[in-house]
Amino acid sequence: MARRLADKIAIITGAGQQPGTTPGNGRATALRFAQEGATCLLVDRNGDWARDTLEQMGDDAGASTACAADVTDEDACRRVIETARDRYGRLDILHNNVGMSKGDRPTRDLDAEVWDGIMTLNLKSMFMMCKHALPVMRAQGAGAIINISSTSSLSARPTVAYKTSKGAINTFTQHVAAENAAAGVRANVLVPGLIDTPMAIERRAQETGRSRDEIRAERDALVPMGFMGSAWDVADAAVFLASDEARYITGVLLPVDGGLLLKRG
Repeated sequence: MARRLADKIAIITGAGQQPGTTPGNGRATALRFAQEGATCLLVDRNGDWARDTLEQMGDDAGASTACAADVTDEDACRRVIETARDRYGRLDILHNNVGMSKGDRPTRDLDAEVWDGIMTLNLKSMFMMCKHALPVMRAQGAGAIINISSTSSLSARPTVAYKTSKGAINTFTQHVAAENAAAGVRANVLVPGLIDTPMAIERRAQETGRSRDEIRAERDALVPMGFMGSAWDVADAAVFLASDEARYITGVLLPVDGGLLLKRG
């Protein structure tokens, strides 16, 4: 059976992850891409975490490599794109996975510095990675960009910066899709709901002092299907959008949420 991403070159940002009992979205996507035949440049601010992901790829890694880079810095974004082009000769897939919500507050309580930090990591980094990837993809006449948003972008939430940044990712990606469709470059958004990842579970456990099982049960109860998704669910959707099976799909917001948006509206 042919592998769905055979011979494709992919950059995955946020490809490492903090320690936890479950995989994060970036790591799971990297492993799935490799299993489907892609050669990956694994990018993370923490180089050790990226190298851990590379090691977990095992025999599927092939010529994949890890790269430490801070994607909030434009020079670093440019170097990541140049590294992929120089090392592999092309760039077929850009998967932008970085994001955070730490420090977010209701509007009246939010520090401007926290707003700037969330916007820079969640939104500006994706803009800069796309800015430098697009000339390569346009010159090839082909490419797939996948940006990670959140159901928070489409529903009422108690805090402002994370929701706003993710909503901007949606509209930014739609703009990139329209702007580059005639050049053969597709851009789509994955919209995860409540996913069982270290960023979701470990951080809440540390901040609240509650058990992981209690946090998981609380989040499971919010989902119409009765359980949180896993990073593998997000990764499988990413494989589809990155593959030629989605060759006629661009500008789409694809929820991976167990029906959460049906409940939240």
